[in-house]
Amino acid sequence: MGKKGNKKESKVKGAEKTAAKMEKKVSKRSKREEANLEALIAEFQSLDAKKTQVTETACPPPSPRLNASLNAHPEKDELILFGGEYFNGKKTYLYNDLFFYNIKKNTWVKSEIPNPPPPRCSHQAVVVSQGGGQLWIFGGEFASPNGEQFYHYKDLWVLHLATSTWENIKAPGGPSGRSGHRMVLSKKQLLVFGGFHESTRDFIYYNDVYSFSLETFTWSRLSVSGMGPSPRSACQMTSTPDGSGVIIYGGYSKVRVKKDVEKGTIHSDMFILKRDGKEAQEKWSWSRVNPSGNKPPARSGFSMAVGPAGRAVLFGGVCDEEEDETLEGDFYNDLYLYDTIKNRWFPGVLRGNKTEKKRRRGKKGGAEGPEKEEEEEEAAYQGPTEVIREIVTEDGTVMTIKEVLPGAQDEEEEEEEEEEEEEEAATAPLIEPCARSSALATVRQGKLFLYGGMFEVGDQQFTLNDMYCLDLHKMDQWEVLVEMDPKTQEWLEESESEDDEEEEIKGAAAEEEESEEESEEEEDEDEHPAVQEGETVTDYQARTEQYWMGLARANMGPDAKDKKVAKVAVAMAKVFYEDQ
Repeated sequence: MGKKGNKKESKVKGAEKTAAKMEKKVSKRSKREEANLEALIAEFQSLDAKKTQVTETACPPPSPRLNASLNAHPEKDELILFGGEYFNGKKTYLYNDLFFYNIKKNTWVKSEIPNPPPPRCSHQAVVVSQGGGQLWIFGGEFASPNGEQFYHYKDLWVLHLATSTWENIKAPGGPSGRSGHRMVLSKKQLLVFGGFHESTRDFIYYNDVYSFSLETFTWSRLSVSGMGPSPRSACQMTSTPDGSGVIIYGGYSKVRVKKDVEKGTIHSDMFILKRDGKEAQEKWSWSRVNPSGNKPPARSGFSMAVGPAGRAVLFGGVCDEEEDETLEGDFYNDLYLYDTIKNRWFPGVLRGNKTEKKRRRGKKGGAEGPEKEEEEEEAAYQGPTEVIREIVTEDGTVMTIKEVLPGAQDEEEEEEEEEEEEEEAATAPLIEPCARSSALATVRQGKLFLYGGMFEVGDQQFTLNDMYCLDLHKMDQWEVLVEMDPKTQEWLEESESEDDEEEEIKGAAAEEEESEEESEEEEDEDEHPAVQEGETVTDYQARTEQYWMGLARANMGPDAKDKKVAKVAVAMAKVFYEDQ
């Protein structure tokens, strides 16, 4: 037993050493890349700093976007949407706008609050009820307009909902810059797991766990015993109902199998991170979980939210099939529920609108509780059914959407109910979200709210901004809150000659960059001026003024005004100083 335990411990330590080496390599190669984006981020922050008053404006639903955050307000019947990204085939847009959705009125308000976090996507946001309600945001990424360079944040922000103020929390010892991680509230702390960091040529996935105390405002990296999940991003992290730990399910990661060939892995395993002992003497441990029931097929990009009675709700996603250099995906719009108390999966079969006659007949067998409902849903489940429908966008593009519908009841039961269904008035067609991945999901007052997402048609990506609601107590039918507008679907394509020319330029630039990087790695010439011990931000800015002016001028071009370049240089120096 002792030897087996030592082997496991040495494996964990070996994996940690390998991860540390890779992180150092990625960090070094991405320094220059992120420095180029710091100027752009600093410019956004300088513009936001000019806003001094809180303004709230009634508005239409937010524009199509991915990888934003959607949370239920802890005190009001409202949802909070922040940030996200949008790609139209040529350009990537990043957002830091803030929206509030009034559930009862079905209306949106855009709230502009001074000094918000800079634009980002793939961050994590958690609401807590303390202090009149707070929205905590950690990490995420910023991308260049061409989507080829990335800046990964490691900052922590809190939005005080009662006073409508943003606050940047300065706490050392937190996770490294990352996106695609997961964060949940567990008792009086925020737990952060996993994620990834990517530069143009390298990437690294994480499986570390950090805790942020909401009482002391301090970070700590948890020392966890046992074999936990492999490094990954985009998994699901759910707190257990009793607050004793969190459950990790699924996720995605990739590895480099050759110099220019990467292979992705869709994870479908499940783990529980358990907390033992009192607060001051907490001990954490990983253990593998093997749930029973009808498990969802492997997929990535699924949406998950915590519903009533300790049930986690999973919606949609995509299963990508990689063959050589091609990538094709099957998108889903099915529902699965995971009972965290019973450790069981079951399909979320919608019951539809039933007549009083049907409901009465259903009660003859006696009272029906949640267990009976689960058994009926599992018994009725016969596997997914594919339905094809088409949508024509404004430019004439025909989008063929393949939807996977929940399994129907067996034929004998359908025949028995046929007569009753004929007595009903003409029923409306089935309303449900089209198949998609990366939709935003949250639960408020027992209702699941689903916003946006994306699907692909050939080489085109369509980003949605429709919105649906499902009562998780009734499980009857989806309600449309915002319809998908084909006019919002934009995809800009470059001509083949432009593509070829761009590839040639990229190839030449990549070769030149590689040779430059190799020499720079040897000489360590790509580092910014270091902050000296005891040096204030004002002294540092004065000492390194010429360096930052040169870097800002290089990024903004020769036509930029000197005054504007100087402002950006000051902001860049401040951002770098505060990051150390």
